[in-house]
Amino acid sequence: MNADSSPEALEYLRKLVYRTSAIVLEESKGYLFQSRLLPILRREGLESFDDLVGRLDAHDAEPLRREVVEAMTTNETSFFRDLHPFEALRRTVLPEIAGQRKLAAPAERTLSIWSAACSTGQELYSIAFVVRDMAALFSGWTVELLGTDISSDVLARAQSGRYSQLEVNRGLPAPMLIRYFTKAGLEWQVSDQVRAMVDFRAMNLCVPWPRLPLMDVIFLRNVLIYFDNDTRTRILERVARQLRPGGYLFLGGVESASSLCRRFTEERIGRAVCFRVQP
Repeated sequence: MNADSSPEALEYLRKLVYRTSAIVLEESKGYLFQSRLLPILRREGLESFDDLVGRLDAHDAEPLRREVVEAMTTNETSFFRDLHPFEALRRTVLPEIAGQRKLAAPAERTLSIWSAACSTGQELYSIAFVVRDMAALFSGWTVELLGTDISSDVLARAQSGRYSQLEVNRGLPAPMLIRYFTKAGLEWQVSDQVRAMVDFRAMNLCVPWPRLPLMDVIFLRNVLIYFDNDTRTRILERVARQLRPGGYLFLGGVESASSLCRRFTEERIGRAVCFRVQP
Protein backbone atom coordinates (compact mmCIF):
# COMPACT_ATOMS: atom_id res chain seq x y z
CA MET A 1 0.00 0.00 0.00
CA ASN A 2 1.31 3.45 -0.94
CA ALA A 3 -0.75 6.22 0.59
CA ASP A 4 -1.60 9.15 -1.66
CA SER A 5 -1.12 12.55 -0.13
CA SER A 6 -1.45 16.19 -1.01
CA PRO A 7 1.31 18.67 -0.16
CA GLU A 8 -1.15 20.22 2.29
CA ALA A 9 -1.58 16.93 4.17
CA LEU A 10 2.18 16.42 4.54
CA GLU A 11 2.59 20.01 5.70
CA TYR A 12 -0.14 19.46 8.32
CA LEU A 13 1.67 16.36 9.57
CA ARG A 14 5.03 18.13 9.67
CA LYS A 15 3.52 20.98 11.69
CA LEU A 16 1.75 18.55 14.04
CA VAL A 17 5.03 16.75 14.77
CA TYR A 18 6.89 20.04 15.29
CA ARG A 19 4.18 21.57 17.48
CA THR A 20 4.04 18.49 19.71
CA SER A 21 7.68 17.38 19.86
CA ALA A 22 9.75 20.20 18.22
CA ILE A 23 11.16 17.60 15.80
CA VAL A 24 11.93 19.17 12.44
CA LEU A 25 10.95 17.03 9.43
CA GLU A 26 12.16 18.63 6.22
CA GLU A 27 10.24 18.21 2.96
CA SER A 28 12.93 15.82 1.75
CA LYS A 29 11.95 13.47 4.61
CA GLY A 30 8.48 12.84 3.22
CA TYR A 31 9.35 9.17 2.72
CA LEU A 32 9.38 8.78 6.51
CA PHE A 33 5.65 9.42 6.62
CA GLN A 34 5.13 6.58 4.14
CA SER A 35 7.29 4.10 6.06
CA ARG A 36 6.13 4.97 9.59
CA LEU A 37 2.46 5.90 9.23
CA LEU A 38 1.24 3.25 6.76
CA PRO A 39 0.54 0.75 9.59
CA ILE A 40 -1.72 3.34 11.24
CA LEU A 41 -3.54 4.01 7.97
CA ARG A 42 -4.10 0.29 7.42
CA ARG A 43 -5.43 -0.22 10.95
CA GLU A 44 -7.77 2.78 10.68
CA GLY A 45 -9.00 1.77 7.20
CA LEU A 46 -7.74 5.01 5.63
CA GLU A 47 -6.61 5.35 2.01
CA SER A 48 -4.49 8.51 2.13
CA PHE A 49 -2.74 10.97 4.39
CA ASP A 50 -5.52 13.44 3.53
CA ASP A 51 -7.96 10.97 5.12
CA LEU A 52 -5.65 10.73 8.15
CA VAL A 53 -5.54 14.52 8.50
CA GLY A 54 -9.33 14.59 8.41
CA ARG A 55 -9.38 12.05 11.24
CA LEU A 56 -6.76 13.97 13.23
CA ASP A 57 -8.85 17.14 13.07
CA ALA A 58 -11.66 15.49 15.02
CA HIS A 59 -12.19 16.74 18.57
CA ASP A 60 -11.66 13.28 20.08
CA ALA A 61 -8.49 12.44 18.10
CA GLU A 62 -5.89 13.19 20.81
CA PRO A 63 -4.84 9.51 21.22
CA LEU A 64 -4.40 9.20 17.44
CA ARG A 65 -2.46 12.48 17.26
CA ARG A 66 -0.14 11.22 20.00
CA GLU A 67 0.33 7.92 18.18
CA VAL A 68 1.23 9.70 14.92
CA VAL A 69 3.82 11.89 16.66
CA GLU A 70 5.35 8.91 18.47
CA ALA A 71 5.55 6.99 15.19
CA MET A 72 7.57 9.82 13.67
CA THR A 73 10.20 9.82 16.42
CA THR A 74 13.47 7.99 15.77
CA ASN A 75 14.18 5.15 18.20
CA GLU A 76 17.56 3.86 17.06
CA THR A 77 19.62 2.59 19.99
CA SER A 78 21.79 -0.30 21.13
CA PHE A 79 23.72 -1.52 24.14
CA PHE A 80 26.94 0.46 24.76
CA ARG A 81 26.36 2.48 21.60
CA ASP A 82 29.61 4.16 20.48
CA LEU A 83 31.26 2.66 23.60
CA HIS A 84 33.54 5.62 24.47
CA PRO A 85 31.07 7.49 26.75
CA PHE A 86 30.59 4.30 28.77
CA GLU A 87 34.35 3.82 29.07
CA ALA A 88 34.63 7.41 30.31
CA LEU A 89 31.87 6.70 32.82
CA ARG A 90 33.66 3.60 34.09
CA ARG A 91 37.24 4.85 34.17
CA THR A 92 36.86 8.51 35.16
CA VAL A 93 33.40 9.89 35.91
CA LEU A 94 32.11 7.37 38.46
CA PRO A 95 35.43 7.08 40.38
CA GLU A 96 35.59 10.89 40.53
CA ILE A 97 32.05 11.21 41.90
CA ALA A 98 32.64 8.45 44.45
CA GLY A 99 35.90 10.06 45.58
CA GLN A 100 34.39 13.54 45.94
CA ARG A 101 31.60 12.32 48.25
CA LYS A 102 33.49 9.62 50.11
CA LEU A 103 33.44 11.62 53.35
CA ALA A 104 30.07 13.29 52.77
CA ALA A 105 27.08 12.77 55.05
CA PRO A 106 25.00 9.70 54.12
CA ALA A 107 22.22 11.90 52.71
CA GLU A 108 24.73 13.37 50.22
CA ARG A 109 25.88 9.99 48.95
CA THR A 110 23.52 9.91 46.00
CA LEU A 111 24.39 9.01 42.42
CA SER A 112 21.87 10.32 39.88
CA ILE A 113 22.15 9.58 36.15
CA TRP A 114 19.56 10.41 33.48
CA SER A 115 19.23 8.87 30.02
CA ALA A 116 17.03 11.36 28.16
CA ALA A 117 15.20 10.12 25.05
CA CYS A 118 16.12 6.62 26.19
CA SER A 119 14.10 4.79 23.51
CA THR A 120 13.81 1.04 24.27
CA GLY A 121 16.16 1.29 27.25
CA GLN A 122 19.47 -0.21 26.11
CA GLU A 123 21.40 2.95 27.02
CA LEU A 124 20.09 3.13 30.59
CA TYR A 125 20.60 -0.59 31.13
CA SER A 126 24.18 -0.23 29.83
CA ILE A 127 24.72 2.49 32.45
CA ALA A 128 23.16 0.25 35.11
CA PHE A 129 25.52 -2.61 34.19
CA VAL A 130 28.54 -0.30 34.60
CA VAL A 131 27.29 1.01 37.95
CA ARG A 132 26.57 -2.51 39.18
CA ASP A 133 30.04 -3.67 38.13
CA MET A 134 31.41 -0.87 40.35
CA ALA A 135 29.04 -1.56 43.25
CA ALA A 136 31.86 -1.50 45.82
CA LEU A 137 32.38 2.22 45.13
CA PHE A 138 28.75 3.00 45.90
CA SER A 139 28.03 0.72 48.85
CA GLY A 140 25.45 2.44 51.04
CA TRP A 141 24.66 5.07 48.41
CA THR A 142 21.28 5.95 46.93
CA VAL A 143 21.50 5.23 43.19
CA GLU A 144 18.93 6.87 40.90
CA LEU A 145 18.99 5.83 37.24
CA LEU A 146 16.26 7.52 35.20
CA GLY A 147 15.24 6.93 31.59
CA THR A 148 12.68 9.13 29.82
CA ASP A 149 11.13 9.21 26.37
CA ILE A 150 8.17 10.78 24.60
CA SER A 151 6.97 7.44 23.24
CA SER A 152 4.84 5.21 25.44
CA ASP A 153 5.47 2.23 23.15
CA VAL A 154 9.25 2.28 23.51
CA LEU A 155 8.96 2.91 27.26
CA ALA A 156 6.82 -0.20 27.62
CA ARG A 157 9.56 -2.21 25.92
CA ALA A 158 12.22 -0.61 28.11
CA GLN A 159 10.28 -1.40 31.28
CA SER A 160 9.86 -5.01 30.21
CA GLY A 161 13.64 -5.43 29.94
CA ARG A 162 13.22 -8.04 27.19
CA TYR A 163 15.43 -8.04 24.10
CA SER A 164 15.84 -10.21 21.03
CA GLN A 165 18.99 -12.15 20.19
CA LEU A 166 19.80 -9.53 17.55
CA GLU A 167 19.47 -6.72 20.09
CA VAL A 168 21.77 -8.32 22.66
CA ASN A 169 24.25 -9.09 19.89
CA ARG A 170 24.54 -5.36 19.15
CA GLY A 171 27.21 -4.07 21.52
CA LEU A 172 26.56 -6.13 24.63
CA PRO A 173 29.71 -7.92 25.91
CA ALA A 174 29.17 -11.66 26.37
CA PRO A 175 30.17 -11.63 30.08
CA MET A 176 27.43 -9.06 30.78
CA LEU A 177 24.87 -11.14 28.92
CA ILE A 178 25.73 -14.07 31.17
CA ARG A 179 25.82 -11.95 34.33
CA TYR A 180 22.76 -9.76 33.89
CA PHE A 181 20.29 -11.65 31.67
CA THR A 182 18.30 -14.86 31.69
CA LYS A 183 16.88 -16.64 28.65
CA ALA A 184 13.13 -16.13 28.21
CA GLY A 185 11.97 -18.19 25.26
CA LEU A 186 13.46 -16.59 22.15
CA GLU A 187 14.34 -13.42 24.07
CA TRP A 188 16.69 -12.32 26.85
CA GLN A 189 15.37 -10.85 30.10
CA VAL A 190 17.31 -8.27 32.14
CA SER A 191 17.71 -9.53 35.71
CA ASP A 192 15.30 -8.38 38.40
CA GLN A 193 18.20 -6.86 40.37
CA VAL A 194 19.15 -4.55 37.48
CA ARG A 195 15.57 -3.70 36.60
CA ALA A 196 15.05 -2.63 40.21
CA MET A 197 17.83 -0.05 39.75
CA VAL A 198 16.14 1.84 36.90
CA ASP A 199 13.07 4.03 36.55
CA PHE A 200 11.43 4.76 33.18
CA ARG A 201 9.01 7.67 32.76
CA ALA A 202 7.22 9.45 29.92
CA MET A 203 8.61 12.92 29.28
CA ASN A 204 8.61 15.43 26.43
CA LEU A 205 11.86 17.41 26.41
CA CYS A 206 10.23 20.33 24.60
CA VAL A 207 7.58 21.25 27.18
CA PRO A 208 8.08 22.33 30.83
CA TRP A 209 9.80 19.51 32.68
CA PRO A 210 8.46 17.77 35.79
CA ARG A 211 10.44 18.06 39.01
CA LEU A 212 13.59 15.93 38.77
CA PRO A 213 16.54 15.41 41.13
CA LEU A 214 19.78 17.20 40.35
CA MET A 215 21.82 14.94 38.10
CA ASP A 216 25.48 13.98 38.22
CA VAL A 217 25.45 12.74 34.63
CA ILE A 218 23.02 13.24 31.75
CA PHE A 219 23.10 11.24 28.52
CA LEU A 220 21.31 13.24 25.79
CA ARG A 221 22.83 11.50 22.82
CA ASN A 222 21.75 11.82 19.18
CA VAL A 223 18.66 13.81 20.15
CA LEU A 224 19.49 17.49 19.51
CA ILE A 225 20.12 16.80 15.82
CA TYR A 226 16.34 16.53 15.31
CA PHE A 227 15.61 20.05 16.62
CA ASP A 228 16.19 23.58 15.36
CA ASN A 229 18.81 25.77 17.06
CA ASP A 230 16.34 27.66 19.26
CA THR A 231 14.95 24.41 20.65
CA ARG A 232 18.45 23.00 21.17
CA THR A 233 19.45 26.08 23.15
CA ARG A 234 16.32 25.94 25.34
CA ILE A 235 16.87 22.26 26.11
CA LEU A 236 20.57 22.77 26.90
CA GLU A 237 19.78 25.65 29.25
CA ARG A 238 17.36 23.38 31.11
CA VAL A 239 19.97 20.61 31.17
CA ALA A 240 22.50 23.03 32.67
CA ARG A 241 20.08 23.82 35.50
CA GLN A 242 19.38 20.10 36.01
CA LEU A 243 23.05 19.14 36.46
CA ARG A 244 25.01 19.49 39.66
CA PRO A 245 27.91 21.96 39.41
CA GLY A 246 30.70 20.11 37.63
CA GLY A 247 28.22 17.56 36.31
CA TYR A 248 28.71 15.73 33.02
CA LEU A 249 26.67 15.86 29.82
CA PHE A 250 27.26 13.32 27.05
CA LEU A 251 25.92 14.12 23.58
CA GLY A 252 26.09 12.35 20.23
CA GLY A 253 29.28 12.46 18.17
CA VAL A 254 28.17 15.36 15.93
CA GLU A 255 26.41 17.36 18.66
CA SER A 256 27.79 20.22 20.76
CA ALA A 257 26.64 22.04 23.88
CA SER A 258 29.28 24.75 24.36
CA SER A 259 28.45 26.43 21.03
CA LEU A 260 24.78 26.83 22.00
CA CYS A 261 24.88 27.34 25.79
CA ARG A 262 27.63 29.32 27.49
CA ARG A 263 27.32 27.40 30.74
CA PHE A 264 29.01 24.36 29.20
CA THR A 265 32.67 23.75 28.49
CA GLU A 266 33.93 20.89 26.36
CA GLU A 267 36.20 18.27 27.90
CA ARG A 268 37.81 15.13 26.48
CA ILE A 269 38.05 11.93 28.52
CA GLY A 270 40.05 9.40 26.58
CA ARG A 271 38.23 9.09 23.26
CA ALA A 272 34.95 10.49 24.62
CA VAL A 273 33.87 14.12 24.45
CA CYS A 274 31.67 15.44 27.23
CA PHE A 275 30.43 18.83 28.42
CA ARG A 276 30.64 20.07 31.97
CA VAL A 277 28.39 22.66 33.50
CA GLN A 278 30.09 25.53 35.26
CA PRO A 279 28.82 27.05 38.51
